[in-house]
Parts: sequence; C-alpha cells; structure tokens
Amino acid sequence: MRIETPEPGKKGKGDEPTTDGERSAEKSDQNSASRQGPQGAKIRFALLFERRRHHNHEHRERQEQQAEEVHEDGAIDAVRDDSCEEEGGGDRSSRKPARSPPVDQSLLVIGPGTADADGGQRYCTRTDRLDPLEVKEQDEARNQDEATAGTDHRAVDADNAREDEQGGNGQRIHGPESGTRVRAQRGARSSEGVILAVMSAESPGVVRPAVSQLPAYRPGKGAAQAEAEHGITDAIKLASNENPYAPIPQVVDAIAAAAVEVNRYSDHRAGELRSAIADWHGVSDDHITVGCGSVGLIQQLFLTYVDPGDDVVTPWRSFEVYPIDTMLMGAQLVSVPLVDGAFDLDAVADAVTERTKLVLIATPNNPTGPAVSTDALRAMLEQIPRRVIVLVDEAYREFVDPSFGDPVHDLLPDFPNVVVSRSMSKAYGLAGLRVGYLVADPAVVTEVDKTLLPFAVNLVAQAGALAAVRHRAEYQPKIDAIISERERVVSELEAAGWQLFPTQANFVYLELGDRTDGIYVELERRGVVTRPFAGEGIRVTIGTPAENDRFLAALAEVIS
Repeated sequence: MRIETPEPGKKGKGDEPTTDGERSAEKSDQNSASRQGPQGAKIRFALLFERRRHHNHEHRERQEQQAEEVHEDGAIDAVRDDSCEEEGGGDRSSRKPARSPPVDQSLLVIGPGTADADGGQRYCTRTDRLDPLEVKEQDEARNQDEATAGTDHRAVDADNAREDEQGGNGQRIHGPESGTRVRAQRGARSSEGVILAVMSAESPGVVRPAVSQLPAYRPGKGAAQAEAEHGITDAIKLASNENPYAPIPQVVDAIAAAAVEVNRYSDHRAGELRSAIADWHGVSDDHITVGCGSVGLIQQLFLTYVDPGDDVVTPWRSFEVYPIDTMLMGAQLVSVPLVDGAFDLDAVADAVTERTKLVLIATPNNPTGPAVSTDALRAMLEQIPRRVIVLVDEAYREFVDPSFGDPVHDLLPDFPNVVVSRSMSKAYGLAGLRVGYLVADPAVVTEVDKTLLPFAVNLVAQAGALAAVRHRAEYQPKIDAIISERERVVSELEAAGWQLFPTQANFVYLELGDRTDGIYVELERRGVVTRPFAGEGIRVTIGTPAENDRFLAALAEVIS
C-alpha cells in the first residue's frame, strides 16, 4: 500500500479529488476538523490520510495499467505519469512513448522530457515546475501540521519508497525537487541517449544524476603503489608532471613556521598572497584571486558561469578535469578534435553558439604538449562574443618559450572575458600544498570569489606559496634544468625514430594507439611509472637526469 503525505492547503497534480462528491466531502471534513483546535488537527489529518490513501490506490491502479512495455532487447517505452503537466497542450492519449536503446543492466536510468512537435512533453522529470518558495511553504506547513498530529512524514516517505522498490522490472523514481514521477527499466537510457540516474534499493540517499555518472578523476599512480603491485623496488614516478626537485629552503622554512599556527584559520581571501602575485604580474590586487590549485579555480569558474544545459567548448584530447566539471554542472561538452596534437582555434571559435558559456584552452595542452601563441589566441577571441568566458589554462607557463607571449599583458587589456589560470604546483614544486591563481577582469574576480570554499587555501599553503613568489628567482635554475632535460629527452626519442608533438611543458607524449596499455604495463614492471591514456598514448614527466635515463633505457628495452 502506498501512503501519500498530505500537504495542508496544497494538493499535488496527482492528488486532486476526482469527483464533486470527493471534493465536498473533503471540504466538510476539513471545516469540521478546523473548529476543534489541536484535536481537530489530528482528526483532520486522519480523515485526509484515509481519503488520500483511497484516492492514491485508484491512481496507482491507473498508472499500473499504463506501465511501460519492456522489450525483449532490454529497451523500454517510457511512460508518462498522470501527475505530469502538458507543456503547450496536446492530446495526451495520442502520444507515443519514446523508445530508448538498451544499456548495461547494472544501471537504473531516467530520461529527460522531450518535446513533441506540438510542444507537449512525452514524459516528465522536470525540476522547474514548483516555485522554491512555494515548496518551502508547503514543507513548513506540512511539518507544523504533522507535529500537531504526532506524525513524521519521513516515516511515511520511507514507506512510500519501500513500496516503490517492489514488484516488476521497473522502479519508481521521484524527480529531484519536482515530485514528478516516471518508471524506468533497469538499464534504460533517455531518448537523447543520456544516462541520468543510477540508484538501487540498497543505496543510501538519492545521488544527483549529474554526480552519479561522473567518471572519477584518475591521478597518476604513485611509485609505492607500483612497487606493491609488481613486487619490485626502487620505482620512479613520472606520471603526474611534478617538479622532481625539493622546494627551496626559504619555502621549507616558511612552511615550518606556519605549521605552529594551524590551530587558527587562514586568511580566507589570502590577501597577502594576492598582493604578492599582483605585484609579480604588474596588475592591481583586484585582478587576482587565489584558490585550491588551478583545478579548484577552474571548478569555481564552472560554478560561477555554467548552468545545466549550457555548452562548454574545448579542444580534445585535453585536461581530464574539463569533462568532469562539465558533467558535474549538467552541461554539455563540445569537443573540437586536435590537429597533429595541437588546437584548431578557428574550429573552436566556430563551435561557439548562443548556448556556450565557457571556452577552455590549455596551453601547453595536457597531455599532448603543444602551446599556442597569444597572436593565435587573439585571432580566435575576435570571433567569440564577450559574453563567453575564455579560460587560458597555463599550469605549465614557466616551461614555455617566451616567444609565445604572455596573455596577461597581451590579451587581458583588450578582452575582459579572458581568464588566465596558473599554478604553483609545477614549476614551483608545491603540488602537495594546492595553490593556484587566476588573473582576470575585476568583475570576473568578484563573482568567482563568491564560490570559494571557506579557507580553501590553508594557512601552510599560503605561507609556502608566498615564500615561493617572493623568492621565485631561486627557482629559475631548477626550471632551466627541467627545460634542458626536456630537450635532451626529445632529442634522444626522435633519434630513436619516435615522432613527437612539439612540447612546451615538462612532459613528452608518445602516441601509441592500441599499444598503449601493453607498453605502459611493461614500463611499470621495470619500475618506470607513467600516465597512460587508454588506446591513445602515454604521457611521461621530465624528471631528474637519472630518472630520464632510466625511462629511455626501459622504453628501448620494451620496444625491442
């Protein structure tokens, strides 16, 4: 038996009494109960409870008659719930269900409503039908009434959920926030081919559809993990584009001094660090924001500018975080294929539409390595509306030849929609502290700052980053050594017959196609941990001279 929790003064679309007799009887019950004070509230609740239970039993029977047709191939016909409103009218009985292709039976999915030619909806999972204030008022009224009647709606909802999990091949799913309902066969996709929810009777809570389908970010494997997996010792990690050299002494001292103060919160805005970065780049403080790595700041950009259904344009393959953040926001990633490992910026500009909110350009590109000049970026920017934010992601900025230009000075003065992200993790060796920064128009900084998690850049991280900025000249020899080693590794690989993309980062990329997984594993068995991209290639970080020699020797042995 399904129990519907009544909401005083409000009725859902599927909860209306269906006859004049029911309506008058319910009104009489309510008027009688309202004259009896708190005791009347209990009577009123019981009367409503019984009447709604009878109505919902009949409503459920009607729904069961409309249950989806389960096809032998695992596909389904999605079925409207009677509680879904028509958008734009149309004859509900004349609508044919949208057929969905089968997918992995481990998934339980609901598709979004799709419009017919006359504007009607085939089926509903809409979340924008109820005004948030109205929902809040309904919830408050229900809670107050139930407190008087001694009833807990959470227990009622739990009973409803248990019944929904029983019987048939389908499972009833409540649309998030909307109260709309559809049935979906296990393993069904929406008519647009998008998996929207993964739930089971055993799962605690209801995961946001945008989150349930997220791929987990895969960091580079550590040397210790590889040693344990392969029973080896003395493995080296060339998987995460880290600086192989320890921080300079000034940074270590600053971190140690800050550690004794970690009983206090850090400065939320990292004001001193912002000012130091602003002085470094010759801009005012209001052009700078600091976050938990450039990755954290990129997510803040998404939180600030991207709504569900918006488009995000980026060349691909590129940084793996881009599609994850896009999916998290319920947006669509529009990928533009690389040309010889580099960007086709004209094609990127052509991909921008009225739905586009963000364009993401990683230069140098991760994982392939080529960089783009500010002249090329300018030509692209002149084709993109100012309402679209364009991220120039420069996590590897310090390894790039100066001839490529500096977007902070070459582009920002003319394009207020440009945002430049940079990191303290790579060249400055602070990957474990997580500090990054954006350089942008003050109006952009103001909005992005609203999405910063409180105290996201911790006290120790701020101290270490501030020391690195103030003593950045001390890092230049380390940066120069990495660039020199990069050129040596590239030269030796090319001499061995490898065709490489022109890299401007602290890594090289080997196109391997179907050989990727096999070569990656064999390198790892020899103690060289790299970063594979299945079916595409391997990215190898430039390490110390000894580490690079070991990689080159292991690769030659595997290939031979």
